[in-house]
Amino acid sequence: MPKNLVILIQEDPTRTHRASEAMRIALGLSTGPNPIKIILLENARQLISDEAYDLRDGEILEKYLPSIKNLELPIVVPIGSGKTFSLDQEFTIQESTPSQIALLVSQADRVLTF
Repeated sequence: MPKNLVILIQEDPTRTHRASEAMRIALGLSTGPNPIKIILLENARQLISDEAYDLRDGEILEKYLPSIKNLELPIVVPIGSGKTFSLDQEFTIQESTPSQIALLVSQADRVLTF
């Protein structure tokens, strides 16, 4: 039976490579039988902004973000993220309340946190 996976990213992509690496891992896991959701919190939401390629790992993100868009991997962000960040609407983005995000995490079979 497939396991529900959540990739929770809260690292700041302007300060660490971990956020970009987490997106690469999420893409890799999406090729398996398990459904995944990517949750972006805090400044990690910059990973799906119009300025993502200007981040410190922009050259890495250029390789992986187009595939995440094409595969329509679900990306969950807190409500109001579109007002705080200029989100790239080509991604499959779902704005959710903190309680909805907490429910997604609690119902997941596996959670990878970055």
